[in-house]
Amino acid sequence: MIEQDTVKLLRECDAGVKMGVSSIEDVIDYVKSEDLKDKLTKCKREHDKLDSEIQSLLDDYHDDGKEPAAMAKGMSWMKTNIKLAMNESDATVADLMTDGCNMGVKSLNKYLNKYEAADEVSKDITKRLINLEEKLAIDMRMHL
Repeated sequence: MIEQDTVKLLRECDAGVKMGVSSIEDVIDYVKSEDLKDKLTKCKREHDKLDSEIQSLLDDYHDDGKEPAAMAKGMSWMKTNIKLAMNESDATVADLMTDGCNMGVKSLNKYLNKYEAADEVSKDITKRLINLEEKLAIDMRMHL
């Protein structure tokens, strides 16, 4: 049970990290403020570091990981492009990123509770990813 929950939790983290990186990449070209751009770039780097750790652990379990759900990714892309087409501002970017972070935190906490038999290493990665998302949401507040 420990190994099953560990792999399932790592898969959800994998999908979450990929969704976060994709979201940042979708908005970064619209950012005007150097401060906001720096925060997003730094957060993307942190996501990439966690992704490397997750991939390494998934490799140990001979698992390919998980892509974000196509529907979720498509809806996110549509929402981003529609909102930015209507208002291409840093406030719009901050609003979109805040919503994404909040959804990520909610999902990751749900999976952390669901896969409670997962090993401590994967739980730690999940908690670090949650903290990264929470910090970015807080960093976005001054740009709303």
